[in-house]
Amino acid sequence: MSTDRPRPPAATPLGNRRILVVEDELTLADVVRGYLLQAGFQVDVAHDAFTAMHLAATRTPDLILLDRMIPGLDGAEVCRRLRAATDVPVIMLTALGTEDDRIAGLEAGADDYITKPFSPRELVLRVESVLRRSLKDFDPEPTVEGGGIRLDPGSRTATRRGEPLALTLREFDLLAFFLRHPGQAFSREDLIRSVWDWTFGDLSTVTVHVRRLREKIEDDPKNPTLLTTVWGVGYRFDGGA
Repeated sequence: MSTDRPRPPAATPLGNRRILVVEDELTLADVVRGYLLQAGFQVDVAHDAFTAMHLAATRTPDLILLDRMIPGLDGAEVCRRLRAATDVPVIMLTALGTEDDRIAGLEAGADDYITKPFSPRELVLRVESVLRRSLKDFDPEPTVEGGGIRLDPGSRTATRRGEPLALTLREFDLLAFFLRHPGQAFSREDLIRSVWDWTFGDLSTVTVHVRRLREKIEDDPKNPTLLTTVWGVGYRFDGGA
């Protein structure tokens, strides 16, 4: 945690959403809770893995801030178990700074991650950003289809050959983007910017989410025919409209 003490962000229209903070370091958990409360959120706190899973099941959070290193179970395993039961957005908090560690969190199903130390203001802004993506309130975009896949952005539901697809927030947004632009190749930088509105970010985020999508939409994920790699460029959806 950085030692800076910036003014907490003002409450936003996203306020009153419930955030579950899972952090075993008591001082850090208290500081994060305080900033989220001042931003207008409702906050529950868990200091271990099993309390976190209980609160996730009983308190219905709108977003979970999940520390990677917590008592009981590794945070990545907690994320995998949460993903089996809910599609609530998860932001992983990690002091592990290597690319492999970040990828492990994303592969477990996290929608985003923040590396410690971080400023409280950055944390609140990242929470708001992920919530905006999951709680869109506007005229729904039309259903998109291709390659046997059908996505309904209004209800945020997806099917493949009539069978439901369990997609995380970022997986859904990425697949919807590809379905809207069949046959076009995009670099990882293009996708970071166009899909998630990031002006910066770890490009491994795209790599991981493409790999996870292939596991869900391809007959043979190791030999993809829908979401293909364009060597030297990036990725392309070849399923057609």
